[in-house]
Amino acid sequence: MKECEVIKVQRFNAEEAKSALIENKVEAMGKLFKVLGDKNRLAIVCLLKESDMCVHEIIKVLGKEQSLISHQLKILRDSKIVKTSKRKNETVYSLDDEHIGILLKIANEHVKE
Repeated sequence: MKECEVIKVQRFNAEEAKSALIENKVEAMGKLFKVLGDKNRLAIVCLLKESDMCVHEIIKVLGKEQSLISHQLKILRDSKIVKTSKRKNETVYSLDDEHIGILLKIANEHVKE
């Protein structure tokens, strides 16, 4: 194989790899936005941005059924948006990391404009 052909093949493989990486990132971000696109889940995340809460506290604030809140929390946990810890005999929910809080802050600023 000539040197030019080797360089073209390497460049093509690098471009394919870059394209696949971008596609994977876009897919992952799409999943995140899809999860946050639900009003009930977004309301829960907004509450947890302000304070860690257990299920009955979330239910009280949002005025929704326990089954709905529990289902939405499971989706948020599975998506690694929220995490749990124990407080006495209660499960307490909080944001998984600061990135979600930052994302909410930026979204809120965008909506205000």
